[in-house]
Amino acid sequence: MRRRTVALALGTAVATLLTGCSTMSPQASGTVTLDMVESLTNPTRTALLKDLIADFERQNPKIKVNLVSPPTEQADQKLQQMLQSGSGVDVLEVRDITVGPWSNNGWLYDMKKDLEGWKGWQAMTENAVNASKDAEGRTYFVPYGFYGLSLFYRTDLIEKAGFDKPPATWKELLEQASAIHDPAERRYGYAFRGGANSHSNATAAIEAYLADQVDPADGFKLKDGRTIFSAPEAEDAIDNYLELFKKASPKSSVSWGYPEMVEAFSNGSTAFLLQDPEVIATVSESKSISKDQWATAPLVAGPEGKTVQPLATAGWGVAKGSDHKAEAVKLVEFLSQGDASTSFTQKNSLVPILKSATDEPFYRTGPWSSYVTMTEQPDKYLVVAQPRGVSWWAEWQQKADTDVQKLILGKTTPKKLLAGWDAYWTEKRRQEQ
Repeated sequence: MRRRTVALALGTAVATLLTGCSTMSPQASGTVTLDMVESLTNPTRTALLKDLIADFERQNPKIKVNLVSPPTEQADQKLQQMLQSGSGVDVLEVRDITVGPWSNNGWLYDMKKDLEGWKGWQAMTENAVNASKDAEGRTYFVPYGFYGLSLFYRTDLIEKAGFDKPPATWKELLEQASAIHDPAERRYGYAFRGGANSHSNATAAIEAYLADQVDPADGFKLKDGRTIFSAPEAEDAIDNYLELFKKASPKSSVSWGYPEMVEAFSNGSTAFLLQDPEVIATVSESKSISKDQWATAPLVAGPEGKTVQPLATAGWGVAKGSDHKAEAVKLVEFLSQGDASTSFTQKNSLVPILKSATDEPFYRTGPWSSYVTMTEQPDKYLVVAQPRGVSWWAEWQQKADTDVQKLILGKTTPKKLLAGWDAYWTEKRRQEQ
């Protein structure tokens, strides 16, 4: 009995060992499985990614991809935990606000050498190539697209108010929005951002007023090294911006963030909205306004007729802890070129990374045409990189949003707000040196 038990045990052990070799070591059969984690998740986007991954797997039968899609509000925290542990992630979504801290912690793989001979670079826009490199030339992610501001406007309302074209400057925006604004009729001029991320539109106005003076490598600096908040023109910009709230915006917009702004324009109650291209898809689905009642215009300019386009971006990177870096880079290359890239940018309403995209009817007609206009006039619509990768960016966002709230509630002045922002960034830069 005992011998039989021992024999059975040995047989089981051998069987386990043999089957374990085939299941625990996929490399033995030549197949590699990559874990890919996205962070800006939604059901439609995830389904699109799965379709693109299926195409990649058909072209690369020895590589399988397991897509992980945590809820957006938990995704960056989940990704950070996985990166800290050094396992469970090979390819990941890297954003301009996460690349700094994640690369500083040594969690991201520098793909520079892997991509040196990649033909995909030749098809990319200059903005995309530049965004793929940090200050030291390292490539921690390849952008999949850009989020850039344009002006959404009601064609019928500006015509009714006596204007024959949309505003081209911040001053004209205030003029037209004020003329349209009529709270008694539940018609409002501007979808003001007073809540979450309110600082972003305020700084966009400041940068527009200082366009030629802004350092292209750091949108919060002037070319002479001072902060943009120290210039006299910055106060003019904030004065005008504050007037937009007082004269042309719903009082409730004091707490509006992204959802409320977009809803206010989509439901037909406001005439102007400053937002990213992803909103095009949302407004197109509106039942309250028809397609001939709205359009987009290029980002409004400052007094000199120029403006700054603070492009935000994200893309695909590789975890430094990955055991399959070559295969992971291959997936990044696939997603960043050809039909895969075009499909992803169009279906997610992103400014494309491929030069050829601007020749397509999708981008040259309708609400997308304003983005093509800005791309084709780089001397007027200046592209700058905001310092979103600094370690204190989250702290800055919280402080700046609080300050904007105080401003529109009358608890501080434009002069005091700007003095505080100037002091904040000057001290942070001093500590960085």
